[in-house]
Amino acid sequence: MGGTLISGVDLMLRGGACLLLVLLAAALVRDHGRVLAARLGALFALGAAVYALWSSPEVRTGLGPWRVPMMAIANGDNVVFWLFARALFNDDFRLRPWHAALWAAVTGPALFCGLVLQPAHSPLAVPIDAALNVVALGFAMLAVVQTVASWPADLVERRRRVRVGLVAAAAAYIGLNAAVQLADPRGDGPGLAGLAGAAGLAAIVVCVAWSFLRVSGGAATLFPGAEAAGPVTAPQLTAADLGLVAALERAMEHDRAYRQDGLTIGRLAHAHGVPEYRLRRVINQGLGHRNFNSFLNRYRVADAKAGLADPSQVEVPILTIALDAGFNSLGPFNRAFRAEAGMTPTEYRRHALGDEGGISISAGRIPNSA
Repeated sequence: MGGTLISGVDLMLRGGACLLLVLLAAALVRDHGRVLAARLGALFALGAAVYALWSSPEVRTGLGPWRVPMMAIANGDNVVFWLFARALFNDDFRLRPWHAALWAAVTGPALFCGLVLQPAHSPLAVPIDAALNVVALGFAMLAVVQTVASWPADLVERRRRVRVGLVAAAAAYIGLNAAVQLADPRGDGPGLAGLAGAAGLAAIVVCVAWSFLRVSGGAATLFPGAEAAGPVTAPQLTAADLGLVAALERAMEHDRAYRQDGLTIGRLAHAHGVPEYRLRRVINQGLGHRNFNSFLNRYRVADAKAGLADPSQVEVPILTIALDAGFNSLGPFNRAFRAEAGMTPTEYRRHALGDEGGISISAGRIPNSA
């Protein structure tokens, strides 16, 4: 009787979580299907729904030939979660071929284990399955570390509050999944471990769905690139804020504050005698930046452009010009320069020294604020 009750509650929780995940994925595609972060979020939700079904022993026994593909999808969902977090937190993130290769590197062993090792009752099946769960924990930890590292530079206040909770909930789901699998590697029956996993999954899904649905203007808050086109209107800023915008422009364009080593939003706020939250709002709404590093890099790249186009600095190494502009190393400089100018620093120097006329260092205001 006790086993039947546990099985019934387990199926009810998993079924409810699965339905809510499918509805959430459909809402993401319907409302924000053109945004990469939303599409990845929908894929992650569908993968979580697949796991909710596959991880139930009662359902798994009736899946037949679908059991192994669903197991592989559930394991690959850990990679999708990591990519979702990357896209959600990095406005410049783009999918690359090696991301697909990484997903295949995770799903491949799961397929091999399910199609070859488990039917042959190979002793390698259990350690490989355990290793896949450790990999899941690794992706969860990596996403959380990236979330914490990028959080201080985020200038979109509502996104700062909401997205950390969403990713933390998803990371908790992956961690819970791995913990349950490690505690019950064979998954012979729901038991208390399986029931705890189902309850935890259902609670996390409810929290994620509630966090998403409660946000007014959720597209601009959660998904970079989903906001409507057009500059932020002036009424969103007070007269004091507009004065701070002018002071920031003077500090950047004339005092070259962006050249300071290790400049952070906290140090810049202290220099202007304002709280960090206010400076974030002013840079976001008044100057149109979603990220503090992109705000600084806009001026730094403009500075570097002026140096590269200066005939008197033709013998100065590009690295020296990059360091003088405030970059810490050549790699970040090259990436920021290519993103801003559409060409490498070497190509820009060659082109600029062949043209006449100076290049302004002013970064100006950027439209399409978040």
